[in-house]
Amino acid sequence: MKIKWSGRYEGYSIGHLKKDLLSGIIVGIIAVPLAMSFAIASGVNPEYGIYTAIIAGILISLLGGSKYQIGGPTGAFVPVLLGIVLVYGYENLLIAGLMAGIMLVLMGVFKLGTLIKFIPRPVTVGFTAGIAVIIFTGQVANFLGLSNMQQHEKFHLNILEIATHLTTLNMYSVLVAIISLVLILLTPRLLPKVPGALVGIVLSSIIAILFLQDQVATIGSTYGTIPNTLPHFRIPEITWERIYLLLGPAFVIAMLGGIESLLSAVVADGMTGDKHHSNRELIGQGVANIVTPFFGGIPATGAIARTATNIKTGAASPMSGIIHGVFVLLTLLVLAPLAVHIPLASLAPVLMIVAWNMSERHHFLHILKQKSGDSLVLLITFLLTVFMSLTFAVQVGLILAVVLFAKRMSEMLIVTKVLPDLNINEGKLQADIVSQTHDCPQISVYTIEGPLFFGAAQTFEQAIMNTVQSKPSVLILRMEKVPFIDSTGEAYFRNIVRHFKAHGGQVFICEVQPSLKEMLERNGLLHKIGEQYFYQHTGEAISAALQCIEPNH
Repeated sequence: MKIKWSGRYEGYSIGHLKKDLLSGIIVGIIAVPLAMSFAIASGVNPEYGIYTAIIAGILISLLGGSKYQIGGPTGAFVPVLLGIVLVYGYENLLIAGLMAGIMLVLMGVFKLGTLIKFIPRPVTVGFTAGIAVIIFTGQVANFLGLSNMQQHEKFHLNILEIATHLTTLNMYSVLVAIISLVLILLTPRLLPKVPGALVGIVLSSIIAILFLQDQVATIGSTYGTIPNTLPHFRIPEITWERIYLLLGPAFVIAMLGGIESLLSAVVADGMTGDKHHSNRELIGQGVANIVTPFFGGIPATGAIARTATNIKTGAASPMSGIIHGVFVLLTLLVLAPLAVHIPLASLAPVLMIVAWNMSERHHFLHILKQKSGDSLVLLITFLLTVFMSLTFAVQVGLILAVVLFAKRMSEMLIVTKVLPDLNINEGKLQADIVSQTHDCPQISVYTIEGPLFFGAAQTFEQAIMNTVQSKPSVLILRMEKVPFIDSTGEAYFRNIVRHFKAHGGQVFICEVQPSLKEMLERNGLLHKIGEQYFYQHTGEAISAALQCIEPNH
């Protein structure tokens, strides 16, 4: 019986399976050292990173909204998870990850996946560059082989810790780290299809084992043995007190996980021409983060670099991500006893290069050179990420971005006074003829261009109220280029209408867009002004205005 594939597996064949098998194995090879490195940098045992790559990697590929997404522990989470471990402990990190998973599922169910596009680029580049700096500097101690180091939540305290312990520098560790770094950088040039991180870690570890036995810190000497067994199912102790305590950290994990995953999916779309389903992606990421903590795994998200590698090596479907997770599992079962011999100095260059690659330095410098409001948002988000916290940085960055956006939008509002030329039929308008000595006392005509929202409403009122004080009989507002009015704009607009009518005048509206007219009807302004005073063309409004003022002549 022939199986008929559908959806993301439509047209799937043995040929596609072969491609997925190759891609999955290659990405799996890359994922193993990264998973251990990210776990260690996050303040937990290396096997927890491997558990995450296995369980989250498989679930994200099975349930996510991108055909090519590779999930697992990532560098973006390192400072966040380390901060949670240092403040709340590993057990609470599991609970925070589970809560974040629930939040991600709810975000997907309520279709919030498209909201990612509303996060300004300077904010994402700023906090990504900040995370990169934290990861890079966090590996300096392992690179130099410094001993008796304590990890701190704050960046400046960690830098001070490094400076204080420079006297414990281990030249053997530096040598191993340099060998690993050189191999990582040279391998892609000499052997483009071979993962540089794997070559660097393996060869530098072999050199350390053969020639520098007991001279450098290893995974085994620091964290003990790595069990070569399947992770055990265990339910964390969840209480209401812990839930309340961890709401903030869980929300940070959920937001960062959602942002990173959807950005990774967008990158995958650009490389393949495919289109991901953002809400399904959030649900898949959420389920993965709900399940993973029960097996000791740390929070996971879509990994941009591994996803790109997956595509470049010919992946045809989500099956490659599933195969990647299975490969990591087999590696754990077979090679875990050997992993304890890996020097921490061999892993440090891997994370340093990850930090360098994720720093978005080109985008950072490009935005900074503009010397604009975006540059300010970028710089403040970056500095707050490094010296304060990611949560605070994103909050301040978003607020600044909104304020700057409102300022720019307010500058787009143009209120221009024009005059009808009574010598032209139908009362058509002449441009630039209004002055202090040349004005019409009976009819005031204004052209409004731009949105009437909270940032521009006061400018609109000030421009019009000067006319109200001169008490003309008719105020004509040409509103063809007004796309919307928010509640603040409505309040100022209503105030103008009230003042004008109090002086015995009448407001005419012309050329208003149908959508805006519906908005004015809903908020009651259409009734307040009078529907009979809405005109399709300016000429009609001027003709009606002339009829209104004729009895007074």
